[in-house]
Amino acid sequence: MTDELTPETPDEDEQPIKQRKNGLYPGVSDELAENMKSGWADTELRDLEPIEQAPNAARRRAALSARFPGERLVIPAGNLKTRSNDTEYPFRASTEYVYLTGDQTDDSVLVLEPTGDAHEATLYRLPRSNRENGEFWLNGMGELWVGRRHSLQEAEALLGIPCKDVRELADALKEATGPVRVVRGHDAGIEAALTDKVTAERDEELRVHLSEARAVKDEFEIGELQKAVDSTVRGFEDVVKVLDKAEATSERYIEGTFFLRARVEGNDIGYGSICAAGPHATTLHWVRNNGEVRSGELLLLDAGVETHTLYTADVTRTLPINGRYTDLQRKIYDAVYEAQEAGIAAVKPGAAYRDFHDAAQRVLAEKLVEWGLVDGPVERVLDLGLQRRWTLHGTGHMLGLDVHDCAAARTEHYVNGTLEPGMVLTVEPGLYFQADDLTVPEEYRGIGVRIEDDILVTADGNRNLSAGLPRRSDEVEAWMAGLLGGK
Repeated sequence: MTDELTPETPDEDEQPIKQRKNGLYPGVSDELAENMKSGWADTELRDLEPIEQAPNAARRRAALSARFPGERLVIPAGNLKTRSNDTEYPFRASTEYVYLTGDQTDDSVLVLEPTGDAHEATLYRLPRSNRENGEFWLNGMGELWVGRRHSLQEAEALLGIPCKDVRELADALKEATGPVRVVRGHDAGIEAALTDKVTAERDEELRVHLSEARAVKDEFEIGELQKAVDSTVRGFEDVVKVLDKAEATSERYIEGTFFLRARVEGNDIGYGSICAAGPHATTLHWVRNNGEVRSGELLLLDAGVETHTLYTADVTRTLPINGRYTDLQRKIYDAVYEAQEAGIAAVKPGAAYRDFHDAAQRVLAEKLVEWGLVDGPVERVLDLGLQRRWTLHGTGHMLGLDVHDCAAARTEHYVNGTLEPGMVLTVEPGLYFQADDLTVPEEYRGIGVRIEDDILVTADGNRNLSAGLPRRSDEVEAWMAGLLGGK
């Protein structure tokens, strides 16, 4: 990584010549500064068409405006976060900002200014780097270092929102009057400018509303989720084809293989991939991915591709590393499959959100009683939650721009709510027998199984978006055999 001359943003009328400590150049000569001002082609992009989600984002802003009439609403994209010293993590814009704009640019802020009974939207962004004062090549965030960004005029054409320079926003907000709400946690500078104008309670109402608004997906969102799932299916196929290489190295080979698919076909992975082989499958969020991959054991792969528009899949399969389940592995796997089938069948419009969880948990409780691992009857087990020693987690969650989408929604609108067409959720029961669990027979210990699919609620039931991946144990084995081609 090269060493730029200055990490600071210059003033418009000040030549930025401040050095990074231990930089190799002592300064900038007047001749070089003058030379760098000219001789650059006009790269302005013209005749740009709006991005595909622009009309959807406009409808969402209109609905938000109707919910908070007469109030100024401030929704930041967020800032870069330091990874170490002067390097940053890859930027991921806030979900609320993306939902309302379709944009993903760091340091940007959407402001809805009240105008009578409606609002006027303005997007505050960084303009193109200034070449007159040297910002574009002397500043660490200048375009010569980090790449070209859209001009304000280009952004207006793409997003359908008037754009202004974000560097003017903090001062403008300090002078603002009237009620204001801001989505917190993304831009400390913007929050500081509003510190005497907002309250935590009112801001939380805004965040909760935007979370609940995302519960029912429109056709664009459903299409993006299907793209995410389709890429994820291909990522799972990629992993199966290299299981021999993973055996020779570690779970990291699986992680890297899936990540390649996510970066080639999407923006990124939607969350840290869980590539849990052997007893690691009993750790729900095993993301260290540094363990051994051994023939005869199971691989629990929980991973999802995030599309370029930031919608993510969330799929899990538990695969026999050598392509064949043992009798005990198959027994446990088939129990989880039966529970998932019951859960998916309960997903339909008008059903209580909890129904699919309850249906899956009942099947798993029945199996645990049948196997003699817990004393029945089943109703007693469910009433006391005794099955949770081995089922551990809820059977699913909402899915969308966040892998755990709509998380800030009120309980009565989420887990105590009712399913509607357009909602997308995961159904993911599991059984996990910890390696040190002395309450189960020794042969069970270290086996973890989860099966997870992404389910769209439709007008007459549901559709499994991830049906492209086999689920039944015999189908999984046949699928793997076909991919391995006799390896």
